Amino acid sequence: MEKIYEILKRNYQTPLVILILLLIWQFSVMIFSIREFILPSPLSTLEHIFLTQPDANYNWPVHIRATIYEVIVSFLITSCVGIAIAIIMTWSKLMNDLMLPVFVFINSLPTIAVAPIITLWFGYGLFTNVFIAFLISFFPVVINVAVGLNEIDEDLLDLVRYLHASKWQIFIKIRIPNSLPYLFTGLKICSTMCVVGAIVGEFIASDRGLGYIIINSQFTMDTPPIFGSLIMISVIGVVLAWLVSYVEKISMPWYQSQSLQV
Repeated sequence: MEKIYEILKRNYQTPLVILILLLIWQFSVMIFSIREFILPSPLSTLEHIFLTQPDANYNWPVHIRATIYEVIVSFLITSCVGIAIAIIMTWSKLMNDLMLPVFVFINSLPTIAVAPIITLWFGYGLFTNVFIAFLISFFPVVINVAVGLNEIDEDLLDLVRYLHASKWQIFIKIRIPNSLPYLFTGLKICSTMCVVGAIVGEFIASDRGLGYIIINSQFTMDTPPIFGSLIMISVIGVVLAWLVSYVEKISMPWYQSQSLQV
């Protein structure tokens, strides 16, 4: 029994927890006879996603694809731009002093308040949603990578400088490998923030996507599609975060093994 428990805990813990929560949700709705417009059951929610509905027949594949595409594009752009900015800030102290206050100022602005201005400038569409997601998610990537590039033992730096290592060699052989744990931490945060940013963009500047379904269903008090969209949004975020973790394990097997021993 202990071996079975360990296997379930190690390989199936997350699916089992999700299944238990769904069962509690389903039986709670049935036992307390909760009306659908207040809290639909998981079965009703899934029916609205996979089966044709007479009241609001959303084209779910189109909306899901639109959101996934926005999330992936914004994640890739944010990752590349964020890493590049962090490298520039670490390479040059002048650039760090110039850019950091600007990024802090931008990050302090509430995106939901800035989004209408972005929509006014660029209109509806993919670019606006990706840009909003970028504004929400780029700061954690920049800060985490910059911290990783700078968190180097001074004695090690003194040693390689004594051996006449160039600035470029220090960057490639010491700073970048040292920053990998910080980089993947930033990417994990970015993966969830990009999902949030894409949905915020769809709330304001889109005629498709899961965020559009939520807003449109809110006006008609059609609750099951709202919960269906929330479930799909969570699935997208979890899958993207899992992919980042998987790449992390491949890129840093030594770091993972150390983590397991702690």
